[in-house]
Amino acid sequence: MQVSSLNEVKIYSLSAGRSLPEWLSDRKKRALQKKDVDIRRRIELIQDFEMPTVSTKIKVSRDGQYIMAVGTYKPRVRCFDTYQLSQKFERCLDSEVVTFEILSDDYSKIVFLQCGRFVEFHSQHGHYYRTRIPKFGRDFSYHYPSCDLYFVGARESNVCDINPVHFLFAMGTAEGKVECWDPRTRNRVGLLDCALSSVTADTEIEGLPSISALTFDGALNMAVGTSTGQVLLYDLRSSNPLIVKDHHYGLPIKSIQFQRQLDLIISADSRIIKMWNKDTGKIFTSMEPEHGINDVCLYPNSGMLMTANEAPKMNIYYIPVLGPAPKWCSFLDNLTEELEENPESTVYDDYKFVTRKDLENLGLAHLIGSTLLRAYMHGFFMDIRLYHKAKMMANPFAYEEYRREKIRQKIEETRAQRVQLKKLPKVNKELALKLIEEEGEEQQITRKRKQKNLPSLLKDDRFKVMFENPDFQVDEQSEEFRLLNPLVSKISEKRKRKLKILEELEAKGEEEEEEPEGKASDAESSESSDDEKGWVEEVRKQRKLLRQEEKLKRREKSKEDQQTLLKPQFFEIKEGEEFRSFKDSAKKQKLMKKPLEDRLKLEEKLGTLNVSDTTVGSKQATFKLKKECLPCGQFFAQQFHHVCSGLLSLHEIMMEQGICISTIFFIPTTQIVMLAQATDEVTWWQRAWVLLAGLDACVVDKLIPEDG
Repeated sequence: MQVSSLNEVKIYSLSAGRSLPEWLSDRKKRALQKKDVDIRRRIELIQDFEMPTVSTKIKVSRDGQYIMAVGTYKPRVRCFDTYQLSQKFERCLDSEVVTFEILSDDYSKIVFLQCGRFVEFHSQHGHYYRTRIPKFGRDFSYHYPSCDLYFVGARESNVCDINPVHFLFAMGTAEGKVECWDPRTRNRVGLLDCALSSVTADTEIEGLPSISALTFDGALNMAVGTSTGQVLLYDLRSSNPLIVKDHHYGLPIKSIQFQRQLDLIISADSRIIKMWNKDTGKIFTSMEPEHGINDVCLYPNSGMLMTANEAPKMNIYYIPVLGPAPKWCSFLDNLTEELEENPESTVYDDYKFVTRKDLENLGLAHLIGSTLLRAYMHGFFMDIRLYHKAKMMANPFAYEEYRREKIRQKIEETRAQRVQLKKLPKVNKELALKLIEEEGEEQQITRKRKQKNLPSLLKDDRFKVMFENPDFQVDEQSEEFRLLNPLVSKISEKRKRKLKILEELEAKGEEEEEEPEGKASDAESSESSDDEKGWVEEVRKQRKLLRQEEKLKRREKSKEDQQTLLKPQFFEIKEGEEFRSFKDSAKKQKLMKKPLEDRLKLEEKLGTLNVSDTTVGSKQATFKLKKECLPCGQFFAQQFHHVCSGLLSLHEIMMEQGICISTIFFIPTTQIVMLAQATDEVTWWQRAWVLLAGLDACVVDKLIPEDG
């Protein structure tokens, strides 16, 4: 038996543990019980309470004596007698059962809806009658006053139910609507659009919600489950739902049950069973079985819950908060009371939860992915024995440190009985000193006004770690502290001024009148305005300092980037080509992509092409060749002369020859741009040096004299 707790609600799983094979003899079973602790502690409430492969539906007879379940494989139905705590009979069927209903108080009258459009009636002795319906059925309900069976299915409807008070017949359609019919007139009396109501601001729905579960509670309440995982609670007098509860799994709702003692609704999909309050929607508790859920059955007037699963074993849960145990297993109440008085260690007591950082500190990071570690949330579970061994190897003196710490704590406890001097803590000394000063000021005020003393932060256990752990040290150099520090200082100054005013008033013997909260005197208002001005100025100063520091950091980063990135780059020019600029190649490629007409127009604009009409009537095109380039030394000698005489600026010379400033070799780009922007402020020889920086060494020797 396993015990789990959620929201302080204990849930006892009675079917937990391994089951013994049927072919084992009693002698071998007793031997296994002596050896295996799990088998010895397990509780077999009902003998062989399982199916061969899968159980699909489970129900309890109205007298509470029989529990019936259907499953596969082969398709069969099993009846269990609760008074005998064993199986009463088993019957095999021709096809799988979609759903079934117990018509009598016991097991004597049963109806099965099967997959092959067959409806089969069983009596106490066995098979009684079999018939076939026109369409494939999905659900049916029994109308007791007229002894009629209402079947729904095919493509239109999924589920149906009949109100036990006024016998209104309701069915849920695949389009997300609920149709209500009156069996007396055989006419539809109402229609609810549940698909539209199930869409809220907090829900995410993929596709059109269809109705997958439907249940009545009393005369007016009705709960509807959708295929997208929402449960809607309706009052039949209104078309809007009272509450919409989302399971947040996006799975179809399989079952809905009402628990009237605590006003709870038990809704289940294939993954989880949730219990929540039908008035507020607040979660009461939940259960997540190991296998998928097919059906849920609540034993009447008790705290027992049974489920049909995608596994051979059917689960039984006992929740004492919901109600007492049934009469046939009343010993569960005594058993659970003993367990609550003597709590046993849980499974997690034998394991230690560690994070990835803890594993690195212990030197066990290489075990990630192995069977020794079980991943859970943001860390891992490992055996407590392995953890202790690794900790001893990583820190062999841990026990001695622990012993010293315990001795120190004992000594401090004995010293606490003596007269103590006020000592500042090791961490956050300035903050502690400030709190002590404020505490003394507040004590004086409370003595004068005869008020109760407020608890001190230094003595409060909740803030004790703040003055012991160095991780909580206040960083006075941080931006937040520097911006808030003027405010804190001004508040303390304001308190001192108020104390001085109070002392002066008491010396004069004037009676103090308490002013309402939110209002202040003229003196205080003038002081507060001065304080606000001073505080604003100090905050501005701090912001200026922060901006200056940021600028310095940016400059340092830019210098580092220049040292790393701004290095000379060398390029190789193909033979037979002349370098002019890096933009020429891109321009040529764009020009070659244009049609001949556009290229001719462009050359005509540049003056290299002349088109004229002749007497014959055809076109005559004249091409002008480019100017011949001067020799290198002669050209730069002319430019050097122009620069020295101040006739041309550096920028004009560069642009005239099609030379880009940022592509001159052997000089960093930032220096050229800086000099080019300040050409009016530099001397003629600085301009000449920038111009001649791209020349060969031989040309520079010819143009610049030795003494210059």
